[in-house]
Amino acid sequence: MANPFLFHGWASSTERLAVAAGVTLAFAVLARAVRGVNPLGAVAGALACFLLFAGAGPVAFAALGTLFLMTWMSTRLGYRRKAALGLAERREGRSAWQVLANLSAAALGSIAFGITGNRGWLVAAVAALSEAATDTVASEIGQVVGQKSDENSGENGGQDTGSLPRMITTWERVPPGTDGGVTLLGSATGLAAGAVIAAVASAGGMIEWRQVWIPVVVGFVGMLIDSVLGATVQRRGWISNQGVNLLSTLVAAVMGYAMAMNLS
Repeated sequence: MANPFLFHGWASSTERLAVAAGVTLAFAVLARAVRGVNPLGAVAGALACFLLFAGAGPVAFAALGTLFLMTWMSTRLGYRRKAALGLAERREGRSAWQVLANLSAAALGSIAFGITGNRGWLVAAVAALSEAATDTVASEIGQVVGQKSDENSGENGGQDTGSLPRMITTWERVPPGTDGGVTLLGSATGLAAGAVIAAVASAGGMIEWRQVWIPVVVGFVGMLIDSVLGATVQRRGWISNQGVNLLSTLVAAVMGYAMAMNLS
């Protein structure tokens, strides 16, 4: 039976909707089992996963799975040091708001493609996933690098080793975990993570090879916007970290869509 709502999407039939639902359930159970998300986070992740899969198909799920793996690994890297400084994610995993802040824009792009058939929305979805990967990995790796630098500074009699985060708006050195703080290694690793997401999407045919640079570039730009917002409005308490993440992924999605349309 045809699905008129997602006529252009992958799940254009009841059978494919059932497949998307089954894969989504298995993914949510796995994410919860490895404590990547808490119970409500698993529900939110399942919703985003289902919308991505239903609209854009298995390749979108592969990109989402890659994002989850990279963020899960980077979150656990140096976990004890992060926990000692109060920077670590809770052991029960990310919350529903954290999950939705990072995945809502991609899910909406996937559904927009399913409804309209406009492939620019697929680029938007990949751009949002790329931004989420870039920002999360950059932040988690930057915290580890900053902590090691802080420890080495103490061992060297207070001499700075040059790896402590810098505030993106003033370029002053700040403690690890400071909103708006960036590191060179964290940013480079985040850029690589965004490129992996774009490569997965391109290899599976979700976006064209000539478009693969778009999610990488706008994902990195989105990460910089995230840092600027963190250094300004978030530090003033005007918006939460989840709000900053949502805005950054939305900006990346809009930029990705506009660039894809301009190139078509």
